[in-house]
Amino acid sequence: MSRRLHARRLDGVDKNIWVEFTQLASDYKAVNLGQGFPDFSPPKFIQEAFCQALSGGCSMHQYTRAFGHPALVKILAKFFGRIMGREIEPVEDVLVTVGAYQALFCTFQALVDEGDEVIIIEPFFDCYQPMVKMAGGKAVYVPLRPRVEGSKVLSSGDWVLSAEELASKFTPRTKAIVINTPNNPLGKVYKTEELQMIADLCVKHDVVCVSDEVYEWLTYDGATHVKIASLPGMWERTITIGSAGKTFSATGWKVGWAIGSGHILKHLKTVHQNSVYHCATAAQEAVAHGFQREYEQFGTPESYFQQLPEKMHHNRKKLASCLESVGLQPIMPEGGYFMIADISSVSVDFSDPSTEDEPYDFRFAKWLIKEKGLATIPVSAFYSDEHSKDFEKYIRFCFVKEDSTLNAAEDILRKWSNRK
Repeated sequence: MSRRLHARRLDGVDKNIWVEFTQLASDYKAVNLGQGFPDFSPPKFIQEAFCQALSGGCSMHQYTRAFGHPALVKILAKFFGRIMGREIEPVEDVLVTVGAYQALFCTFQALVDEGDEVIIIEPFFDCYQPMVKMAGGKAVYVPLRPRVEGSKVLSSGDWVLSAEELASKFTPRTKAIVINTPNNPLGKVYKTEELQMIADLCVKHDVVCVSDEVYEWLTYDGATHVKIASLPGMWERTITIGSAGKTFSATGWKVGWAIGSGHILKHLKTVHQNSVYHCATAAQEAVAHGFQREYEQFGTPESYFQQLPEKMHHNRKKLASCLESVGLQPIMPEGGYFMIADISSVSVDFSDPSTEDEPYDFRFAKWLIKEKGLATIPVSAFYSDEHSKDFEKYIRFCFVKEDSTLNAAEDILRKWSNRK
């Protein structure tokens, strides 16, 4: 066609780091600590629930309720209502989506208008910015910055928001703020006082909060996940995003949800019904069974929500020890799937001319894949152009992997270290 083919809203959002680095990892058959997915199976009880759903008769293979399978929205409302100490109305206050990704897409499409500003706290999961842009909004960025006490930054808890800087970003055009706790890629778990500071600004400026909480069950060393929607004045202005994939280690099922006041959720439902319309029935049925089990086992040693973080605590310590032994400085995450590491202390002679114009962490991550067979993700990809230069000396590792995968990565790193 001679005329312009693609819509202008796609300008500048066509590149995707996951497409590029997934292909690179595949091409070089790298040990993959880049992508955020477990390389182990979900717990047996939820696999069995899925099998039972598939053999559960005709209804499990046909359409269910567009905004969420009845069994699933009921248990989500019951489960999270108990956690938040409030009644959640399953039909009005819950929307089931094709993964958390679609919940985020519905949120931005439903609430962001042309010219609206959306504050995004950095580092941020990379889909926030293009989703805001495609909705016609303008992303405004505020970075978490490492607070150095002594000579090293050792924990994700040392990365903090400046209250003054954040407050300065609120304007009459601010429609929403996006937070992610536990944070990807950093692993920061926001403390109550940090969330209260954000909540106070949201109430003062009449702003919506989009709270991405897909890693809520993975917290370590006594860190506690707090839902910002549970703070005074925030239920009626917060959309909480969740993921069965991250909750039950079943990322390929693509079942997510948005929970919030019905007066907000009704607008997300309008986007949902005019795009995806419906999510897989059997997968929703299985997730409903999983949450019912967890509701009954909650707080006991039998709860998967206790077992998984205990296992990942071991993985996290194992990876951190390995990184330290080869001269990298890990930032110990308080939660989530990931650990970032400071690579500024190591020197690499890059010989790939195809990467010479790219940021340092991109060059390092590509060199690590091509030359050493280990896939990671450059952390500057989680920052805006205005701030990425300040954070290009970090790479991200996923530790939600089998011991064999972590051992293979450790072997690669030790061999490299021994040859330096």
